[in-house]
Amino acid sequence: MNLRDLEYLISVSETLHFGKAAARCFVSQPTLSGQIHKLEEELGLVLFERTNRSVHVTPVGQRVVTHARQILEQAQAIRSISREQKDPLAGALRIGAIHTLSPYLVPLFMIRLTKAHPELSLELTEATTDQLLGQLNDHQIDGALLATAPPTDDLKEIRIFREPFWLAHPRNHPLYDKDDITLDDLKDERILLLSQEHCLTEQVTSACRVARRGLQETGPRLNASSLDTLVQLVGMGLGVTLVPALSVHGGRLAVEGVVLRKVDIPDAYREVRLVYRSSFPRITALTLLCEIIAEVMPNTVTRITES
Repeated sequence: MNLRDLEYLISVSETLHFGKAAARCFVSQPTLSGQIHKLEEELGLVLFERTNRSVHVTPVGQRVVTHARQILEQAQAIRSISREQKDPLAGALRIGAIHTLSPYLVPLFMIRLTKAHPELSLELTEATTDQLLGQLNDHQIDGALLATAPPTDDLKEIRIFREPFWLAHPRNHPLYDKDDITLDDLKDERILLLSQEHCLTEQVTSACRVARRGLQETGPRLNASSLDTLVQLVGMGLGVTLVPALSVHGGRLAVEGVVLRKVDIPDAYREVRLVYRSSFPRITALTLLCEIIAEVMPNTVTRITES
């Protein structure tokens, strides 16, 4: 067994096709198939169920693939040790971010990061919280920028900043003439939400305690898939909504006829953190990334200083 065999194993498990896996690994299909067969003989296990039409990973094969990912990650860490002595952020770093954060956060830190660490190869993935946690546990990414705490002890976090929610309401709304908007002001409003796969929906519901009260049983059910769509619905006069402060920065969510403003609701915020596996060896790289992110944040958010 060698590292190349483990790369073949993982490639087949991801593509479920020996020809595609071979092309990904830049070898011929007979070469890859032969090495997988030798690996199965060495282990005394059947890693893949093969038919003329399909390939499936066996249950024991799934367990072996999980360990293979960990081994390759540690092997890459060994190769990176010398580079890290010069620059902890040198080499590839695979980071995921949730949909309601990535488009507004990444442009703020990318230029600073690139200038400070030109040898870094940052690979970005955008997905929902559940999808990113799955990729993190499967070793497909190294860290995830989330707005929820890690669900298991195997995952750790670096808390970066606290981001308040801002209110979006139509310009011709009675709230336009109110200086300070409180929770009581929203109790009779129709609160528009993102679809349920976005963690922001639950955060607005629980932190602000208004969303479920504001939902109406009559009329169309309006659950948008993006913040831009949500604010467009507000501009149509269909309700109000709460959006994260970074999405407002630089006029990113500016829509004609919509007012975006702060609210006086103490619990209306989310905490953004970088979540990673406790076994991940390049903690210094993740820490430096978080420091750069914190340095470029606008004053609409609050940096979290760990004690």
